[in-house]
Order: sequence, then C-alpha cells, then structure tokens
Amino acid sequence: MIDDIRETKECQLKDPMDLFHSGQVVKICAPMVRYSKLAFRTLVRKYSCDLCYTPMIVAADFVRSAKARDSEFTTNKGDHPLIVQFAAKEAQVLCDAARIICPFADGIDLNCGCPQRWAMSEGYGACLINKPELVKDMVRHVRRQINNPKFSVSIKIRIHEDLKRTVDLCQKAEAAGVSWITVHGRSIEERHQPVHYDAIKIIKQSMSIPIVANGDIKSLKDAENVHHLTEADGIMVARGLLANPAMFAGYEETPFQCIQDWVDIALEHGTPFTCFHHHLMYMMERITSKQEKKVFNVLSSTSAVLDYLNDHYGL
Repeated sequence: MIDDIRETKECQLKDPMDLFHSGQVVKICAPMVRYSKLAFRTLVRKYSCDLCYTPMIVAADFVRSAKARDSEFTTNKGDHPLIVQFAAKEAQVLCDAARIICPFADGIDLNCGCPQRWAMSEGYGACLINKPELVKDMVRHVRRQINNPKFSVSIKIRIHEDLKRTVDLCQKAEAAGVSWITVHGRSIEERHQPVHYDAIKIIKQSMSIPIVANGDIKSLKDAENVHHLTEADGIMVARGLLANPAMFAGYEETPFQCIQDWVDIALEHGTPFTCFHHHLMYMMERITSKQEKKVFNVLSSTSAVLDYLNDHYGL
C-alpha cells in the first residue's frame, strides 16, 4: 500500500494549519470506526468538508504489522488534507507510527476521547485525559522526531467533571507543541446527555491554539450555532455526516446526487458490500418510508442494491 502511493503522495501534502488561519470555521469529518475510510472521505470532500480524519488505528499494531498497515490505511493524491488518528499509550510507539505515516498524511491525532471499555482497559482513548503528563510527553516526542514543521500533531479529548483538570490538560498539551485540540463536550460517563458547549467555550478562552468543537452537530445550522456558542475554530461532525454527507454544503437532507456520487465512488474504490450498504442505509434514513427501509435494509448484494436504487429512484 505505502510503496504504491509514495510517488503520487509526497508532492500533494498540505499544511492543515492553513485552514485554521483562513478566517473561516474549519469543517471536519470525524474519525469513525469502519466509516471514515477513503471512499467516504472522497465523498464528503465533494460537499465542502475541509479536513478529514481516518478511523482510529492502534499505533502498536500499525508499527508491528505490514498487514495492519495495508488493511487500516489507504489513501490517494486527492485525499488531503488528511489526519491519521492513532490510539497509543507510549511515546516512542506513537513516534514510530507517525514516522511511517508522515510521507502520506498531513498530521496525526492522538485519541484521548474514546470511552469504549476495550480501549480504556488497554490504556487507550479517554483514560488518557487523566494522564496529562503522558499526553504531554507523547506530543513532545512526536514534535521532536518528525522533522516536517507542517506536519500537525493534534489530540481529541473528552472533558472532566472538574473542568479545571481539562484546562490543565489542554495547557500542558499546548506547551508540548500540540497543533490544535478537538473537544467532545461530554465526560467519559456521558453518552446521550446534552453536550456541554459552555465547557468548550471556557477551554477555547483558556487557549491560544485552535479549538475544534465536537458533539451532536447534525446540520450546517447546528454547526453555525455551536460555533456561535463556543467560539471554536472548527466543527467536527460524525453521525451528522453519516446521515447527510452533503451537510457541510448546506443540504438539509441527503440529495439524490450525493447518493449517486456515493455509488460511483464506492464502486470505483471496491468498497466491501457491508460498508457500501450501511452508508446508504444512513444516507437514506430521512428520505425513505418505514416500508421502504424494511425492503432496502435486508438487501444482500451490490447488484440487488443497484437494482433497487435504479427501480425506485432512477439512479
């Protein structure tokens, strides 16, 4: 994978920080397990998404195994600017992963926000918000070992019940040279509770680096409201983009052209059927009836899906 794209990639790399200096709110596709892969990133970039993340990759596996690198990371020359998100708990392992990825991506992000039990038990994800010195050490090591000054090093966090601890974590990361921080405005224990946008605003006012707001943003209007509430420099969206990949372009629901674009891109990239189908199920959630969903959601082959889209929507 990596050798195949080396020549086409290195001349394409961009400085993600240029986006934050543009004066516009940066529109970002979140790291999503199984979903924010190359084909979907290609789609959302067509609809005004400025910056895309890969799904979270376990750095130790990525460093150790060529098979893991091939299965976890694919890209192409149009896939920029691109941030690769890693789960890591050791500074040198994160540095080794960053060094491998550096020629092909525009930055890395350290996951300090995943609340899943497996990640926490392994020492990854959201448990790192309780280890500010370790986070600081990991950021500093990558900064020292990656020679490219345009290569960004960011972190994505959740908040503490005591917000002073979150501000302290962010300030330590800033001192270590972090490029920006994405804040999901919930604590580790919170799942569907309201997002604490007021907390994101306090963090933003405490920092001099860009802050990205994340959590429950489902439309461009939501994004504008959250920017107004938090003063954040960027807005990161996950499920809102799954439901409507054209969201950042101002569409209230997924336009048929976007569905057509997804079919074309997915087929071109050889997207596995389950992923291809699941994306369509998300995109069509708001525009299909319950009866249509019952039929569409149990289709079991690409040809059956294509026939359905052709018969019902002329796609």
